[in-house]
Amino acid sequence: MKVTELDLPGVLLIEPDVFKDYRGYYMESYSKRTLEKYGINDEFVQDNHLLSLKKGTIRGIHFQNAPYAQSKLLRCTKGKILDVVVDLRKDSLTYKKWISVELDAESKKQIYIPRGFGHACMSLVDDTEVQYKVDNLYYPEYDRAIAWNDPELNIEWGIKDVIVSEKDKNASLLKDSDVNL
Repeated sequence: MKVTELDLPGVLLIEPDVFKDYRGYYMESYSKRTLEKYGINDEFVQDNHLLSLKKGTIRGIHFQNAPYAQSKLLRCTKGKILDVVVDLRKDSLTYKKWISVELDAESKKQIYIPRGFGHACMSLVDDTEVQYKVDNLYYPEYDRAIAWNDPELNIEWGIKDVIVSEKDKNASLLKDSDVNL
C-alpha cells in the first residue's frame, strides 16, 4: 500500500496493493491494522454508497458540525469522480484551501478525509458509484452544506453544466455558514 499526504494536512491518498491474475483481482479495501500504521485510528461506524446517474452531478460541499463531525474513507467503485476537499477549520493555516483528486474504479485509489474538512464529489462519467466509511453516525440536525460554487472558495470544477440537488442549490456561502469545526 502506498499512502501520500496531499496538500491539506491529514488528507491522504491511499493506493492499495492489487493482486491480479487470470481470474481477476484481490485487494484489501479496508484494514484497520494497515491504516493504523499510517495514523488512521478512526473507528468507522457507517458505510454509505451513492450513485450519480449523469456526468456533472455534484454532491457537496457537505460536512457535519461538531460534536458529530465525520472522518471519511472514500473510493469510487464504478466510473470516475473529481473529489474535492475543503479545509473548514478556522484556526488552520490552510483554512478555506481546497484540493481535488480524480478517483476511479480502475485505479482503486481511496482518499482519507479527517474531521474538519468539507467534502464534495462530481461524477466525470455517467453511472458513477462511490462508497465511503464514516466514523460518526449521520445526525440530520448537524448536517451542513456550503455552496458548491462559493466564489470565496473558487473551486475549479471543469464542467459548466452541472446537476445539483435542491439542498446543494440552497446551501449557504462559507461566510454565512455556522461551521464549527
